[in-house]
Amino acid sequence: MIYRVRHLTRYAYGSPVDLAAHIVHVTPRDLPGQVVRWTRLEITPAPVRRVDGADYFGNRVTWLYHEAPHTTFDVLADSEVDVAFPPPPPETATPAWEDIVATARAGGDAAWAAAEFLFDSPMCATSPDAGRYAAQCFTPGRPILAALLDLNGRIHREFRFRAGVTTLSTPVDQILARREGVCQDFTHLMISALRWLGVPARYMSGYIRTRPPPGQQRRLGADQSHAWVAAWLGPAHGWVGLDPTNGIVVRDEHVVLGWGRDYADISPVHGLILGGGNDVLTVGVDLVPAEEWADPLP
Repeated sequence: MIYRVRHLTRYAYGSPVDLAAHIVHVTPRDLPGQVVRWTRLEITPAPVRRVDGADYFGNRVTWLYHEAPHTTFDVLADSEVDVAFPPPPPETATPAWEDIVATARAGGDAAWAAAEFLFDSPMCATSPDAGRYAAQCFTPGRPILAALLDLNGRIHREFRFRAGVTTLSTPVDQILARREGVCQDFTHLMISALRWLGVPARYMSGYIRTRPPPGQQRRLGADQSHAWVAAWLGPAHGWVGLDPTNGIVVRDEHVVLGWGRDYADISPVHGLILGGGNDVLTVGVDLVPAEEWADPLP
């Protein structure tokens, strides 16, 4: 599926910002199953300095520097992306989850790239309560993918999508107790639980299709940047994307921006400003099939 994705982030400041430095993760990355056909990033006002590169995880990142007073700051990312992630293997073809845990803990050539996603991170500490919640799906000897799909579906069924009841600093244990939140919350919860069990899990940032195919239910978390989980199935099968907000496997409705240990590693826009106050943030996202897009191509 070829998608057009447009992501506009707009800050309106109550008083002028004199100096600013920002780190921006809003450009999709190429990876197996995803090809970026073209992309552009427009910044208003134009920065005095812009540097494009890659971060530690290989995500595309842009550093921006402003040295003139400004009262607004716009980041517009526009891309066309061809998405065709392969289906996961049969559940019974994946190893027992205990074997994945042992392989990850052993590290070495087979697991070094996955093992770093076993540890606590600043916004996603491992939670014993979340681990015990997930453990009901991870019965002895169960294939890793069967257990992951069970947990993914359980979070979708038992938690309510509700904006405004949590913040980015809400602890995992509070999310578990409330049984409600948004995609970042459910992603942090599932990652925390998996890491407590010893299963490598990383935070995926990107987008989900804005308008569903005919006859299908609208996906939760659209019209904003979206988050989901990638869990490691071992060296033979690699990573699988799981969206607990919608209870689905990532196939052809998602576009990947990048990944990290938690939201802090891959937040769309963050930085430092001198000045400002009473800021108003507006975010708009559209991800639709390219053939349905009305605007001309660049």
